[in-house]
Amino acid sequence: MTWIYYDSKTGNVERFVNRLKLHRDWRIQKIGGTFKPEHAGHLITYTTGFGEVPLSTLHFLEQNSSMIKSVTASGNKNWGPNYGMAATKISAQFHLPVLMQFELSGTMADIQKFIDNIEG
Repeated sequence: MTWIYYDSKTGNVERFVNRLKLHRDWRIQKIGGTFKPEHAGHLITYTTGFGEVPLSTLHFLEQNSSMIKSVTASGNKNWGPNYGMAATKISAQFHLPVLMQFELSGTMADIQKFIDNIEG
C-alpha cells in the first residue's frame, strides 16, 4: 500500500491529492497537530513566502522524517528561482529525495508524472 502525506494552506496541494485519489487507491493523510504516521510514505507540501518550507511541514519532518521516502512541492513559477523551493530545502535538510515539483494545484500531466515516479 502506498501512503501519501500532505500539507496544504491555500488548497492547491489538497486539490492535487484529491485528483490523485481518483486515479489510485492510495492512503492519503493530511499532516498537522500531533499526527504521527505509522507507515512509510511520500510527502507533498507547498512553498510559502520567498521559497520557504511551511512551519507545519518542518514540525512534521522534525519528528517523522525517517518515515518519509520522498518529497514533492507545489510552487508558483512567478517566484522564479524560488519556485517549488520547499522541496529543495527539505531535501537538503532532511536528506530526502525530491520526487518532483508542480505549479499551483498541478495538471493532469503532473498527476500522471507523480504516479509514474511512485510506481516506476
